[in-house]
Amino acid sequence: MYSNPAAPAAAGVGAGTLAATGAGDLFWFALAAFALVALGMAVKRIVPVRAK
Repeated sequence: MYSNPAAPAAAGVGAGTLAATGAGDLFWFALAAFALVALGMAVKRIVPVRAK
């Protein structure tokens, strides 16, 4: 799995290239929004709800 460094290197180069372009910003904003929504849903699931 780790004997061939070509795949991880290509993934790193691809991510770095995406971050360096202007189009990459939109990707990172969308990824951050998704992470925040997921975090909010996880917290909502953990917090106990008062039964009526």
